[in-house]
Amino acid sequence: MGKSIDGTIVDTVNGLQVRTIAEGEVEAWCHALVQGFLRPHAGGQADIRRADFKPGRWTAGFDGDRMVATFRSFDVELTVPGGSTVTADAITNVSVLSTHRRRGLLGTMMRRDLAAAAERGNEVAILVAAEYGIYGRYGFGPATRGHGWNIDLNRAGGLRDGLPTVPGGRIDFVSMDELREIGPELYDRWRVGQPGAITRSESWWKHATGVVRYPDRDWKEPFAAVHRDGEGVVTGLAAYRVDDNWDGSYPDCTLTLAGFLALDLPTAVALWRLVLSVDWVRKVVVDNLGPDDPLPLLLKDPRGATPHEDNCDFTWVRVLDVEKAFSARTYGAPGRIVLEVEDELGYAAGRWAIEVAEGGLGRCTRTVDEADLALGVSELGSIHLGSETLSRLAAAGLVKELRPGAAAAADLLLRAPLAAWTPDVF
Repeated sequence: MGKSIDGTIVDTVNGLQVRTIAEGEVEAWCHALVQGFLRPHAGGQADIRRADFKPGRWTAGFDGDRMVATFRSFDVELTVPGGSTVTADAITNVSVLSTHRRRGLLGTMMRRDLAAAAERGNEVAILVAAEYGIYGRYGFGPATRGHGWNIDLNRAGGLRDGLPTVPGGRIDFVSMDELREIGPELYDRWRVGQPGAITRSESWWKHATGVVRYPDRDWKEPFAAVHRDGEGVVTGLAAYRVDDNWDGSYPDCTLTLAGFLALDLPTAVALWRLVLSVDWVRKVVVDNLGPDDPLPLLLKDPRGATPHEDNCDFTWVRVLDVEKAFSARTYGAPGRIVLEVEDELGYAAGRWAIEVAEGGLGRCTRTVDEADLALGVSELGSIHLGSETLSRLAAAGLVKELRPGAAAAADLLLRAPLAAWTPDVF
């Protein structure tokens, strides 16, 4: 723990200082952030970011009076298998200027934040890793993947015949103001069914609908359509943008999906029918869709959909409270498995028994029983949401099987009915 200066805890590392910032320092913090992310500085960012400022959650590294590193976190609800949620410390805006790398700034900021998150009672911390090799050293492991499709409409041939429909259902285009009213409630209904989904703040919706726009980023208003059932209840939405490309006199436009939510298959069918039939469009880009979404199988020719290039690791999970994090979720089969976890920071270190009853309800407790598998806390984070398997991790030499067959047995227990997916960058 560092020393307190005027009530602010300051850590010193290699002649540099790390502390939280005051609201009056947001502009300098923004300047350090864009420089750390190798982007040109654009005025007006501080006013936008200041709206999200929370004392104690914005951190900077200092060389004298100059900010040379940034770090920010905020709490979100993270859906786990079964529909329950845990409170996650969402970490973002992490940067260190190239002039100050490898001097302990990132490690100091991360350890401060994780300690504060554990003290608040957060079960996990999450982040999106710009580079693969950085965050495993702090106990994070990849737990969800990005996923998407490129659809050639001529090859796909549209949707199959005989798919379910919504009696009396209808689709209407809505304005951004209407979307900002309709979207949050629909999303909150949807996210409890998707492991890996996180809460969306009021600020998120303002950015998505163009009320707030960063000066260094292009924003083009999307078309937004909502689906209502026969009683007028909103059950889905699709938002998309269309470029304006022509091959001589022939339209050759690409539709890029900006958002898609459907509470059931009939709603999804209605919305996909709209998206895949927009005039002038020859290609549909769905760059972010759940790995288990049935979309390709809804097409007359699923080969018309090819994987989008950004199918890589996305959300990384760091378990802080093993008992609560693993007791919150449901499981795929009854049984018992004992994990020996190594954690240099100590939060998850020890031996843990996961016991699952019929029906998928489980609990996680400390134990002194002999372990079935040994793993690091990074691998523990990777299996928390059920999308990574212990068998694959063991095959890669990342997990040690202490009892023959333990990895396969544990995979049956940890299996989730729907692959984890986080639809939002945070």
